Parts: sequence; C-alpha cells; structure tokens
Amino acid sequence: MTTILNALDAPPNSLQESTGETDRRKKRLMAILGKGLPTLPTYVMELNALLKSQPVDLKKVGKVIRTDPGLSAQVLRVCNSPLFGLRRRVINIEEAAILLGIERLRTLVLTCSVMQFASKGLPKEQLTAFWQHSFLTALLSERIARQTDYSEKEQAYLGGLLHDIGQLPLWMLVMEEVEAGRNPPPENWTDDVALEQEYFGMDHSKVGRWIAVAWNFMPSFFDVFEFHHEIDKASHDPYLVGIVAAADQFLRTQSNAVTPLEEGSNSAEAPIEQIEVPAFLRECLPRLSEPEYHAMMDMLRTEYIHLLPVVIGVTSATMGADSL
Repeated sequence: MTTILNALDAPPNSLQESTGETDRRKKRLMAILGKGLPTLPTYVMELNALLKSQPVDLKKVGKVIRTDPGLSAQVLRVCNSPLFGLRRRVINIEEAAILLGIERLRTLVLTCSVMQFASKGLPKEQLTAFWQHSFLTALLSERIARQTDYSEKEQAYLGGLLHDIGQLPLWMLVMEEVEAGRNPPPENWTDDVALEQEYFGMDHSKVGRWIAVAWNFMPSFFDVFEFHHEIDKASHDPYLVGIVAAADQFLRTQSNAVTPLEEGSNSAEAPIEQIEVPAFLRECLPRLSEPEYHAMMDMLRTEYIHLLPVVIGVTSATMGADSL
C-alpha cells in the first residue's frame, strides 16, 4: 500500500496522452461499474423498509442489524461519538433508535453500510479524507435545509453524504493503473471534472448517476450525484441539488484556503452584515434575500468551526476500526 501511495504522490507525466489510453481507461471503468461494483447489502433495503413503517418494530430492526456484527459495532460507535452529543452511552440498537429518532437511525445505518462496502482496498488516507468531506457536506446540507425550511432534511443529509460516491470507482481504477506501472492522473484531480474527463473519459458525476441507478435511489438523488457541479441542469429537485452544492462548494473554499475562515472579510469575527457572500452561494440558493445570504454564511462558518474537529475525530476512529 505504501508503494501505491508513493506512486500517487509522484509527479505524473503530461496528460497529453493518446486518445487510445483515455478510451482504454474508460472501457475499464465501464467494466468496473458493470461487473465489479459492489451492491449495497440486502439488509439495507430491509432495514430502510422497517424504519419507514408505522409503527416501527424496534425488535425486528435490532435483529436485522445484529446479523452484521461489524454494522452493529459501527452504529453504536458512531452513535456514541461527540457527533450526536448524547448525554449517556448507548449500549444497544433499540436504545439508539429511541434516543436518536427513527429517521436519524435510518440515515446512520445507511451511512455505516456504505462506509463498510465502499472502504475496502483503497488507501486509508484517501478514504479518511473522502469520508471527512462527505460527513461535513452531509451535516452542513442538513443545516442549510433547516435554515431554508426545506422539508426533506434527511434527504439533504443523505445527498450530502453520498454526493461524491462516484469518486470511489475512479480511485479503484487509479489503483490498477499505478500497480500496472502506468501514469497516474495529475495531482489534485479529484473533484476536477475537466481533469477526470481527460484522464478517465468520464467524471465522478456521471459515475455517481450509474451508482444511484444501480442502488435504485429516487430520481432526486440522480440529480444530486450527477449535477452537483451543474445545478442548472437538475430537474427532479433542483433545490435539493442546490443545498448539497452550496455545502460542497463552501467546504472546497475552506480546503483551498491557507488558513480556513481567516481571509479578510470572511474572518470568524466579522459582523454578519460585513460577511462577503460568495458567488456560488447565490447560484446554489437563488431564492434567498440579501440578509438571508449573510446569515447563511455566518451559519456555515460557525458550524464548520464546530463540526470540523468532531468529524475528523469520528472518521479517524471509524476508518481505523477492524470492521472496515
């Protein structure tokens, strides 16, 4: 694994490669998507149905979750993390359902299941960074939904959590390329649609749509996965896509900053009315008033400062667990 990581860190050759190489990678990526992409465990859909029924049979829920010891441990580990701020330790699944609420437990179960199936065979450092960004996007998307009175807050959370899931098959292909001694993609290729298209012949947004179809997600998630970089193309639930895109782009600006949240008028101490509103926020959430834009940026800055150390701690502990 160290050899692979060293190769990925090495400066790649120019991307001026033959069309044949890009076509070859695209064909291999299509093969991964068509044959090699794991499906969600069958119990996930069963649990989803149980948790959506009224009333919820907590004994059946606990029984299904316990069929996977890794999932059981993961649910309790994350549930007891500072992320949820519970006042006492949760010791069983039924108690988790009562304390967290059914909708949150449903999202947590899906989160843990996706992390387990998607986290095998790739560098832990890359996966940790991927899930940290994914969790932060989920949490900020949920908070944006709350502040804008968007009714489907759990969908905002789940859309934020999985919006970049199409990157994982790309990383699978990169591992193959490096192990075969071929040129890796250029540095910082992730989330750069143009570089992805040039190297892979596809980008993570298109790959994400494939995964959404394979997992039988609702059409609004097709849009989130495929159009979070092109929100004007969303048709099923453009507002949901805008919420996720706003959270994603806010986090990208923070990761690109030399010192997050300490850039001139965007410093943490600036009064709300003096906070600069970036263009992406107006594009993602066009219905807000000017005061609402400033309040939104203030909320994002505050929540980011609060959530960042918590999410880093949770994902670092989770990615280091034996169950993954």
